[in-house]
Amino acid sequence: MADTHRPDLNDIPTGNWVDRFIPRPARPFLRLARADRPLPILLVLLPCWAAMFQAAGGVPAFGDLVVFTLGAILMRSAGCTINDIADRRFDGQVERTRYRPLASGQVKLRHALIFFLVQLLAAALLLVFLTPLTRLVALVVIPLSIIYPFCKRFTYWPQVVLGISFNWGMLMAWAQIQGDIPLGAILMWLGAAAWQVGYDTIYAYVDAQDDAQLGLKSTALLFGENGKLAIAGFYVVSAVCWASGGWLVEMSNAYLIGIALILTHFMFQVYRFDLSLRHANYKLFIENVLTGVLLAVASFLGTL
Repeated sequence: MADTHRPDLNDIPTGNWVDRFIPRPARPFLRLARADRPLPILLVLLPCWAAMFQAAGGVPAFGDLVVFTLGAILMRSAGCTINDIADRRFDGQVERTRYRPLASGQVKLRHALIFFLVQLLAAALLLVFLTPLTRLVALVVIPLSIIYPFCKRFTYWPQVVLGISFNWGMLMAWAQIQGDIPLGAILMWLGAAAWQVGYDTIYAYVDAQDDAQLGLKSTALLFGENGKLAIAGFYVVSAVCWASGGWLVEMSNAYLIGIALILTHFMFQVYRFDLSLRHANYKLFIENVLTGVLLAVASFLGTL
């Protein structure tokens, strides 16, 4: 475990776009929202786009695409903020997270709470552009998004809560475009949730040793040495749900070819997964952006 003293703020790594282009007072808040690490936003956005392509039978209306894209960005940033608020006493004791704005003292708790409320308000403004059904579906997920950061204190399955809420935009996309959420769409969403449990378990192994010492829980600690088998199982469930869901919403054979490519990519990830290689496991986690790309492209081609 890393030592628990508060780090010198001058030692905080710099060099990304936030440090180069953003005024100094705003930088800690953008780091709190993980704007300095934008790539994982695609893990929220790409499944949502896939659902939009399927529901629209091709390219959705430009307005819907803009609203859902902004919503994914805002809710991901708000999720990161509430996660750091919940974990502020733990992050300073973990090497990977000790420089986060709250853990390192760059942002005070009350300012973080205000920032979180502003993020939620900005996301709420997007509801104006949604149908009544979509607004209702959106509101259902808010409690889960707030509860998730605290789940690791009392359950080994926080990744399930994350998978359910993280991919909620897929259900919203169908509600917005079709005015209905068919069984095929629900299976697609369940597939995305299982996918997230798989790849977030890989991510959880990065911090498994620190989490165990802090008394926190995760699927990585639950699965232990059986992690490779468990991750493979969730990935297979994901591919089966995506294939059957796509069949129910009448995707073409091009879509099924895409799912076959995704399953191959999944198994290659599992093959390379090593419980002891923390840095390599983080790279495997990031590689799931390619999974999202394949799913979105397959969903679009499946409508042709």
